[in-house]
Amino acid sequence: MRGADYEQSSMFSYISAERRVPEDHPMRAIRVMADRALKDLDKRFGGMYAALGRPSIPPERLLRALLLQVLYTVRSERLLMEQLDYNFLFRWFVGLSIDDPVWDVTVFTKNRDRLLKGEVADAFFEAVLAQARQRGLLSDEHFTVDGTLIEAWAGQKSFKRKEDGKAAATPPKDDDPGNPSVDFHGERRRNDTHQSTTDPQALLARKGAGKEAKLSYAGHVLMENRHGLAVNCCITQATGRAEAEAALAMVEQIPGWRRITLGADKGYDRKELVQAMPEHQVTPHFARKQTSIIDQRTTRHPGYESSQRKRKRVEEIFGWLKTVGGLRKTRHRGLARVDWMFSFALGAYNLVRMRNLTLAPA
Repeated sequence: MRGADYEQSSMFSYISAERRVPEDHPMRAIRVMADRALKDLDKRFGGMYAALGRPSIPPERLLRALLLQVLYTVRSERLLMEQLDYNFLFRWFVGLSIDDPVWDVTVFTKNRDRLLKGEVADAFFEAVLAQARQRGLLSDEHFTVDGTLIEAWAGQKSFKRKEDGKAAATPPKDDDPGNPSVDFHGERRRNDTHQSTTDPQALLARKGAGKEAKLSYAGHVLMENRHGLAVNCCITQATGRAEAEAALAMVEQIPGWRRITLGADKGYDRKELVQAMPEHQVTPHFARKQTSIIDQRTTRHPGYESSQRKRKRVEEIFGWLKTVGGLRKTRHRGLARVDWMFSFALGAYNLVRMRNLTLAPA
């Protein structure tokens, strides 16, 4: 018998959001690991808020919501609040009941500086990494380093001369003053003479010869080679020489003092960087240039070939960050905020990777 099409919805419901989420849903494993990491940050959260006053929205819920934004590629916090209003899965993951009202979008704006000052993203990344270490998922001997360009949240029209703040070219008089057409053809624009008025810390960079130059930041990742988990990261200005400095900085932060290997592409095969590696107990397994000083004692070892195979997996991290994590073009301005979001997104990537490794058949 055909059922009736009732327009009136039920006034009461006795089914919770917990029951709406299937037992085998992949977000359940991520929720368990995320809650464990957030519990480790409890003392840090306590020091970020005053002892008296009106209770705030729990920072744990804010971070769970930001995790959802990364994992489900939600393009804005306003759209995230819209999803949180009617999506049962989102409500369950954040910790809201069916009847709880959602927050205003300005909650993230007001709490961003607090989370940034408390270095919460780095602490969350380390807490997730500690779980991977407890499960024996990390290698402490073999690593890979690489970098990528992340497009800044600034347009080419904001890239103006430093001395006067005027556009490099004068727009036509009859053009729209709110969004003028600017022709930069034939004018040389460089980072030492020009600066973005929207994001002054973003620099003009390009991925290679013949590619267009864009205002960008440089993101760097240190990956362990056993399971392809990110163990360190940082954001620098796209100066073109930041790869070597970032690689040395991240190598120095590897715990312990033992001989390790570091794989990388040809961009890292620089004389000064290769010569600095032995001082840090590092064997450079870099892809060799024709003028490389890496000798055959290193390249003929079977470990060198293994590092060259494993190093390609770091591209999977960058691919995930840009397609899923929303970092193809950052939504934040300033080096500190971009670095915060980069670290947090990498923590989300590690959660997904750990879930996949845990659920993979033996």
